[in-house]
Amino acid sequence: MSNRRYSKYEKARIVGARALQISMGAPILIEIPKDVIDPLKIAMIEFENDAIPMTVKKKQKAK
Repeated sequence: MSNRRYSKYEKARIVGARALQISMGAPILIEIPKDVIDPLKIAMIEFENDAIPMTVKKKQKAK
């Protein structure tokens, strides 16, 4: 995901949704340090490592 350009709103939505999944028991997709237990921090690490399996559909601008 890091190679794509996301607005700050899209990034917040992706990371927030992933943090919610993690807090509800979803498996963590990458290796994280043992001292990191906050779902939001884990989701941010996953986002930075391009490991979140989510896509963003953008509407085409009207001409």
